[in-house]
Amino acid sequence: MTVEPQLNSSQNDIFSISGEVVIPQAPAGYSSGFVGIIGRPNVGKSTLMNQLVGQKIAITSPVAQTTRNRLRGILTTPEAQLIFVDTPGIHKPHHQLGEVLVQNAKIAIESVDVVLFVVDGSTFCGTGDRYIADLLTRSTTPVILGLNKIDQQLQDSQTIDDSYTQLAKLHQWQTGKFSAKTGVGLPELQQLLIQQLELGPLYYPPDLVTDQPERFIMGELIREQILLFTREEVPHSVAISIDMVEETPGISRVFATIHVERDSQKGILIGKGGAMLKAIGSAARQQIQKLIAGKVYLELFVKVQPKWRHSRTRLAEFGYRVEE
Repeated sequence: MTVEPQLNSSQNDIFSISGEVVIPQAPAGYSSGFVGIIGRPNVGKSTLMNQLVGQKIAITSPVAQTTRNRLRGILTTPEAQLIFVDTPGIHKPHHQLGEVLVQNAKIAIESVDVVLFVVDGSTFCGTGDRYIADLLTRSTTPVILGLNKIDQQLQDSQTIDDSYTQLAKLHQWQTGKFSAKTGVGLPELQQLLIQQLELGPLYYPPDLVTDQPERFIMGELIREQILLFTREEVPHSVAISIDMVEETPGISRVFATIHVERDSQKGILIGKGGAMLKAIGSAARQQIQKLIAGKVYLELFVKVQPKWRHSRTRLAEFGYRVEE
């Protein structure tokens, strides 16, 4: 998953020594740092990161709490390198998985250089936003309040804006308005974030857009299609494991298992005559082909793992653990 490098000076060429990539030296006056994208579920954090890095690396869906892992997206410009940390939406947890996700989001606040607090700018500031604002005041990390979804503002837009402006003034935060869906306001937001960063090196090669392995992204793309096809029928009791990837010159064969908690959920995913699983697999295969820029054969299996979201052992097996 790469984009064209934006640093073209000969002194910034990347050299490979014994298969290892050497990151080029940043030019004089270069800025870099980590930006934590924080907010309630379903405010558009993953869509925003995809837009900023210029490529789909985080899954999105109308279902809340889509993001589970702290996913890094990398934007390299001639003047700065921004490493975006997309986090799970902060919410009241109802099971062990929820507790892990919220704890990881809170940890991210302390481990980044600047926090981008994303809110739904099409609705008024609510108790969930104020709860997150209170969490952020306990940290010394600089905060920018980002009003997303301004393309969806229909009426009372000024009153809605004022509800967030008051919150920003209370905590002396800078604000930015944008639409992650249309891209409006994102160049200004990008510059606002760069201004918060200190001088620093390139942390990653200029052509890299994420630090996550392809297998992880494959699993997320499959999970995205499950969320889109099943919606509330199989909400968040799904985990994906990529069992095997066989690569040949003509095609990549991907074998994956969908883990659910109940037999009824397995039945929904398979569907009558296997129709639902076939539809999910076809849609996921198309997304994975875009990821690897090649032909893909995808085979999906469904397995019942009772109450896996409540088991620390199962959570660890599926890659969900409290991060350091």
